[in-house]
Amino acid sequence: MTPAAVLAFLSGFVALSYEIVWYRALSFMSQGRAETFAMMLSAYLAGLALGALAARRVCRGDRNGLLGVLFRWSVAANLAGFLVVPLLGWLATRGLSWKHGLWGVGAAAAGLGAIFPLVTHAWIDPDARVGRRVSYVYLANILGSTSGSLVTGFVLMDHLTLGGLHVLLGILGLALSASVLAFDAPAKRVASMAVVLALGAACGLLGRRPFETIYEKLQLKGGYEPGVRFAHVVETKSGVITVNREGKIFGGGIYDGAFNTSLTDDKNTILRCYALSVLHPAPREALMIGLSSGSWASVLARHPGLERLTVIEINPGYLRLLPQYPDVAELLQHPKVRVEIDDGRRWLVRNRDRKFDLIVANATFHWRSNATNLLSKEFLELIRSRLNEGGIYYYNTTGSDRVLKTGATVFRHALRVMAFLAVSDSPIPFDPSRLREDLFRYPRGGGFVLDASNPADVERAKQAVEKLAVEVETRERLLGRLEGRGELISDDNMGTEWERP
Repeated sequence: MTPAAVLAFLSGFVALSYEIVWYRALSFMSQGRAETFAMMLSAYLAGLALGALAARRVCRGDRNGLLGVLFRWSVAANLAGFLVVPLLGWLATRGLSWKHGLWGVGAAAAGLGAIFPLVTHAWIDPDARVGRRVSYVYLANILGSTSGSLVTGFVLMDHLTLGGLHVLLGILGLALSASVLAFDAPAKRVASMAVVLALGAACGLLGRRPFETIYEKLQLKGGYEPGVRFAHVVETKSGVITVNREGKIFGGGIYDGAFNTSLTDDKNTILRCYALSVLHPAPREALMIGLSSGSWASVLARHPGLERLTVIEINPGYLRLLPQYPDVAELLQHPKVRVEIDDGRRWLVRNRDRKFDLIVANATFHWRSNATNLLSKEFLELIRSRLNEGGIYYYNTTGSDRVLKTGATVFRHALRVMAFLAVSDSPIPFDPSRLREDLFRYPRGGGFVLDASNPADVERAKQAVEKLAVEVETRERLLGRLEGRGELISDDNMGTEWERP
């Protein structure tokens, strides 16, 4: 029974590890849509069930030649598991949906799902102790599955790339196949072991090749061209960050900002951040949830009246990028700034004693998985409890009417500024014309954001004021316009994730 337990552990580890990496690729390809995990899990479980069902036909016969079947099956199953993500890349470049890749997940899971029943049939005799022995093997499989999820999801993903993980899993899968050979007839071992060694060598030497441009393919999809490479790709257990050659940053396959604090080439609409000088002219304590490129944090840190800025970011990978971009390189050494790696909502719950004059969240798109955590009325109540008197919460609604309605309902005062919403329990004075003078004295680099002696900058200041003036909407107008537009977002209804406005 010991060989069965070892093989059951290994098969569980490999199968659940593949599930983790498949989800990473699928989520990246789907840009983090909420339904991705549910649909992938359905395909995975259906595949496991169908694989076990297929194995039943083999298990109904005698056990002669069963180890040979198990060897071939394990090799094929692990090869299928290895190729799922390259298949997703191929589908993406042809403009096909991530949902088509679920067929590959199901097929690979079917192969992996058949290994456990084949192992138990090969090593456990149908005698009076069959129940106890199966339970031990089942326990080993559960321990392997749990270890695969924890070790791969929480440890390996911080140290290995997607290609490196596949190489490791490919070698572990081949080790499982080689273990089967150890108990087969000696005459059959030589040729089969040669196959294992050849596949292992190919995996070690060439296994990363199919993944060298995998994120480019999954993100650019039909727009991908051979030879196109991102400037940076950062992988951690918290997600995948990519940066293109134009300095635009993407988190989980979707736009997340750009490395820019200038209004001269405002490619990330940084004007929305400079507008904070009008919304709250003198914040002493500020909190920012989400770092991304660090551009917003850099602008806010230079606010003349600010004493301290705390930034909460869940993915430490963003910090690796900052030193490579001059616009934000100084942020990590800025005396006013402290960056903490944590979940924003969890940090607020744990730090009940902290109060702020200004809280900012340039959040991700409202329809992505887990967006409710930063958009629900329960979260807004948590934010309210952390604001000083007169404090403002300023956050990105990403074009969602339900996000606007929820914020304007929970707080007594609200103001839409472009795609952002400023909310407070105190009146929010907002005079866009004040921004003009602020931009001429707002620090940036060794000077100011705009130069009052430069006619082009004077025109930019004028255009900025005009742009803000037409992109402002009061609470009364918001609530009147949005009346009857659905329920408020709550932790229970997850409205923006599952019900598109």
